[in-house]
Amino acid sequence: MIRAYNNLKMGRSHSFIQEEDFQRIIDYYDDKEDLATAIEAAENGIHQYPYSAALLLKMADLQIAGRKYPEALETLNRAELFDRNDINLYILKTDAFLALDLHEEAVQLLEKALTMFEGDERIELLFELADVYDDYEDFQKVFECLKWVLEEDPINEEALMKICFWADFTGRSEESIKLHLKIIDNYPFNELAWFNLATAYQGLKLYEKAIDAYQYALAIDEKFDVAYRNMGDAFIRIRRYKDAIEALEKVLELSRPEDVLHEAIGHCFHKMNNFAQARLHYRKASHLNPDDSKLYYKIALTYFKENQVESAVKQLDSAMRILRLHPEYNLLMGECKLQQGKIKDAVIFFSNVVRVRPKNASGWEALIRCLVKAAYYEEAAEQTLHAIDATNGKPLFYFYYSAILFAMGKSKEGMLQLEKSLQINPKLLKKFIDLQPQLLRNPAVVDMIVKYKGKKAK
Repeated sequence: MIRAYNNLKMGRSHSFIQEEDFQRIIDYYDDKEDLATAIEAAENGIHQYPYSAALLLKMADLQIAGRKYPEALETLNRAELFDRNDINLYILKTDAFLALDLHEEAVQLLEKALTMFEGDERIELLFELADVYDDYEDFQKVFECLKWVLEEDPINEEALMKICFWADFTGRSEESIKLHLKIIDNYPFNELAWFNLATAYQGLKLYEKAIDAYQYALAIDEKFDVAYRNMGDAFIRIRRYKDAIEALEKVLELSRPEDVLHEAIGHCFHKMNNFAQARLHYRKASHLNPDDSKLYYKIALTYFKENQVESAVKQLDSAMRILRLHPEYNLLMGECKLQQGKIKDAVIFFSNVVRVRPKNASGWEALIRCLVKAAYYEEAAEQTLHAIDATNGKPLFYFYYSAILFAMGKSKEGMLQLEKSLQINPKLLKKFIDLQPQLLRNPAVVDMIVKYKGKKAK
């Protein structure tokens, strides 16, 4: 066949080349990625069979591959004169329209074509229309197209796999629940339908129902690793950490190890106060992703919880080599330095936090506590006033300012500030006492607290 075609090109005698043979010749050169020769073969074929819609469609496909979109549309219009019932005509026209940013024309074409085809071809056009809407960023219509596919073919695997994402993305979880419950009524052993139902429940934060649906999906397909993964997340959301660990470990059995899986398992052990196991999984995660600074921070946090401050500092050093000024890392490092009695170092790290996040109270609180512990009362008072200003008057810092005034020997001013603080938010009194416990030995302070509580009781 190729020899006969080459003889045709060279003007030599050759056997007769059928229309179907030209199609195979075009495919041969197209498969070899020889676009120019494929186009030449299409031109020769069309010259010999000028009324062949199939050869014109081959030519249009090649023109689109060569980014000759207007020429492709002209070729397709010629093909339509000879055969308007070939679905490829509409798919190729859609590709050309999209390449030319003619989205509305693509939609109109496909909507017209949908009235002409049935069965698998109609479903193929619906997928094509979904892609057009996706490209056009009309995401609600993408969901609609996939819904139409499932109404015609309820267990279409491609549609079931895609609609799961779009239901969540478009916020149509309730609609997805109704759709998949209907599918499950007729096809109770379809694991994808159960999975999609579960993800829709999860999207609405109905975690118990989601878990039940995931379990049905897993009863049908016990190797459905994504169902285990999502179920693990649902268990975490309702603080069933032991169950979450079991689900996530199942994912590790069924798929390749991932840092996010080990991190999630570590998080569960952390929440269960099993810090050794939490560290084990955080370390596994960090080996898989050594550039993720937060994993070193999480390891440090487990050491800090166990009062292993030196080990915590080493891990924080690793985290801060990647992100030096990260507020959480600096905050924990400051606490470590404070426990080590390295007050000046602690002040530096806490100062980094307030510089990066001036509106966040936690950095200011840590810095002020540190200064008070070191008896740097003048500096503590100054920083407290800065904190009040930066945080738009957080009540906590009025209590702190009162405690610091007492520490500076300014009892009268301290009492006035305490009364003001109690009027703003009496629930924060404990923070005041924690900062300066000895103030409970001050009769005037105790009287003020008792007096204020008495007023509140009335």
